Amino acid sequence: MKTDDIRGMSSTEIRERISDLKEERFRLNFQRGMMELENPQLPATLRKDIARLKTILNERIRTGSTDEDE
Repeated sequence: MKTDDIRGMSSTEIRERISDLKEERFRLNFQRGMMELENPQLPATLRKDIARLKTILNERIRTGSTDEDE
């Protein structure tokens, strides 16, 4: 996920995407524990995507531009 794509999303969309990625990461961690994970790098990629989303959301909060209508 590119930061330009994230910056184009509204704050609500970012929060929803964070929630979705956390759920997906949880499921992948179960699969990894059972040795059924096809791509072992996928949980790390999801973790980084979540961090990017949270970073941009926190930037918006700090600058006061948390418009939900973006």
